[in-house]
Amino acid sequence: MKMKKRLVALCLSASLLAVVPIASLADVNIVPQNTSAAPAIPAAALQQLTWTPADQSRSQTANLATAGQRLDISGITGPVAAWSVPANIGELTLTLASEVQKRSQVFAPNVLILDENMHPAAFFPASYFTYQQPGVMNADRLEGVMRMTPALGQQKIYVLAFTTDKDLQQTTTLIDPAKAYAQGAGNAVPDIPDPLARHVTDGVLTLKVKASSSSSVLVGPLFGSSAPGPVTVGNTAAPVAAPAPASKPAPVLNDTESYFNQAIKQAASSGDIDKALKLLNEAERLGSTSARSTFISSVKGKG
Repeated sequence: MKMKKRLVALCLSASLLAVVPIASLADVNIVPQNTSAAPAIPAAALQQLTWTPADQSRSQTANLATAGQRLDISGITGPVAAWSVPANIGELTLTLASEVQKRSQVFAPNVLILDENMHPAAFFPASYFTYQQPGVMNADRLEGVMRMTPALGQQKIYVLAFTTDKDLQQTTTLIDPAKAYAQGAGNAVPDIPDPLARHVTDGVLTLKVKASSSSSVLVGPLFGSSAPGPVTVGNTAAPVAAPAPASKPAPVLNDTESYFNQAIKQAASSGDIDKALKLLNEAERLGSTSARSTFISSVKGKG
């Protein structure tokens, strides 16, 4: 049995997302921000896809045999699944599962995460999605968990799942039902071969979305130098979507500017990032030109 998954925090250098992958110890060399390993997909092709909304209200299931979409792109084989996920509801945990079919075949997913502008932000290859044994509520499956903190100002991110020719040449080793029963019952595990599931272009994928508003911005290492923590990535100064004002606000008075900058520093220093963000928004509404840089430097300093 593979060792349990552990948290590996990684920084995306060319995106608007902070991604914290949860991978098995066998997959610690996967670097999600290495989007160059993903197939190059023209923006026009991405825009032609139908992106199914997915949020924390319920899981989304895609049967690729009947509802899969096509991308005639080199490096992608067979149908794909495409979802859009709200990016303004806090830290996201995305769980993607691909169910083993007939105990003989399974779709080996690759996942490309795209930011609000449909720019590649993270890539999780098929090796990231590891075999999970059947349970009371779940069948055999390939599954991966991805945690990410969208940067300020984003409204959506996009999740694209596909497979490749290389994946189709491989198989997944399942656990024999007799072995699974023996393990669950605490009996001696029989010495019998495990079945193999071949990788195919069709499958049933399930995406689960969970959101937490307890952390708006994560900055700096959380677990020491050997496992750096999540960081905000990309343009942290991205504005929150709002109608353009009829006229530019008058410059804020120096005393008011100083008041808000000091309040932002104090809130960030105490770890109350949500309060600091609210102060930033109010300061900019009044015309502050320095509150955003104060916010960014204070949050980074807290990390």
